[in-house]
Amino acid sequence: MIEIKQVTDPAFRRYGKVIEGYDLTELLKAMENTPVPDDVVYVGSVPELEATDAAKAFGFRFFGEMPIQLGYCNGHNSKLNALEYHRNSEINVCVTDQILIVGALQDVKDDFTYDTSLCEAFLVKAGTVVQMYETTLHYAPCGVNGAGFRNVVILPKGTNEPCEPDKNAAGEDRLRTHVNKWLIGHPEANIEGAFNGLIGENISVL
Repeated sequence: MIEIKQVTDPAFRRYGKVIEGYDLTELLKAMENTPVPDDVVYVGSVPELEATDAAKAFGFRFFGEMPIQLGYCNGHNSKLNALEYHRNSEINVCVTDQILIVGALQDVKDDFTYDTSLCEAFLVKAGTVVQMYETTLHYAPCGVNGAGFRNVVILPKGTNEPCEPDKNAAGEDRLRTHVNKWLIGHPEANIEGAFNGLIGENISVL
């Protein structure tokens, strides 16, 4: 089983950092009625979340007044399954305790394969805000000891929207599955349309 470190461990500095100074009260309240299914659900843009004072603060202070979207990634998950990245940082507001399995884009090989033994896992406590850098490979969080999780995801507006598949794609273009989303899947996960470039164990936290 992969070692699970605290997100405050110096090892996380390669991947991102904890962000403080935002009032999350209204945002966390708005997340209380979001579903926690047996699998994982991602909704990129939720008006109730985007109407909160926290959304305005993140848009103004963190993203420098760029248009942003607030959505959620909730559910039950215990495996890596895939790794993705964007052309920008991602903010996660962890509503519940959860585990992030991450890697570094710099370790992706020229053929766009990635050795999952290079991944690291970090426990993030409820109420923590985490910035993940542009070069951080990540995917859906994992629950703690099989529990469900709720997670607010903040990204530039339009990220993860559907895009037209390119049947002639080559190189890194083979990895792009959605707007501003490049994904490397694990063969065991059977993700439709994914480039299955994860080599090694489909890491589990259970």
